[in-house]
Amino acid sequence: MKTAIITGGGQGIGRVVTQYLLTHGYRVAIWESDTDALAELREAFKASSAQIMFVSCDVSSEANIRKAAEQTASHFGQIDALINNAAIMIEKPLDKLTLDEWNRVIGTNLTGTFLCAKHTAPHLALQKGSIINIASTRAFQSEPDTFAYSASKGGILALTHSLAISLGPDIRVNAISPGWIDVSALKKKAKAKTDELRPEDHAQHPAGRVGQADDIARMILFLIAPENNFITGQNFVVDGGMTRKMIYV
Repeated sequence: MKTAIITGGGQGIGRVVTQYLLTHGYRVAIWESDTDALAELREAFKASSAQIMFVSCDVSSEANIRKAAEQTASHFGQIDALINNAAIMIEKPLDKLTLDEWNRVIGTNLTGTFLCAKHTAPHLALQKGSIINIASTRAFQSEPDTFAYSASKGGILALTHSLAISLGPDIRVNAISPGWIDVSALKKKAKAKTDELRPEDHAQHPAGRVGQADDIARMILFLIAPENNFITGQNFVVDGGMTRKMIYV
């Protein structure tokens, strides 16, 4: 049985990806820094306890990542896939965004992606494994006051290609850039709510709807499948066609 790591697996896209991996025969290590989200996930997936492990991990800390990689490899015996999903966003005007806030976002989103790849690569290489980096359409077209987030996601795209060239052929590395994915109901209980999506929200997308976390999970399963081993160094935009232009309504 193959083993996958997903960072930030306690909420949002990561939570749904965890479910998909489990139902498709993977053992899953969830690296999550939010202790409340981790506790809720532990309760939700207790029926799958033999296939899942929960690791408290801040991906901006190299010491945390080194320990998490060792724990995962020791517990499951192998690592076949890494999904770098953990991310934070701070939205502030340029003159209000502090250097510490900028560094916190870059440290989690971009440096964390690098560090997770660095410390899992020796294990992944043994399995001819795969890395999936979750970028964003914000790397191509930003929204106001998302400086650090947009920069971090653009950096992930460049890092993806560099990793693919450097780690191939033993490890494949690809990126997925989600567009508008509705995860409002997929957060921890204290923050979960269901957004009221309007017809206009869906109409912005040529596909006719706002995205769901399942759309990203299915792409991840496709990319980590061994039979798709000719795909590496690529970025896949999953946004319902919205990146063609931005329409504000």
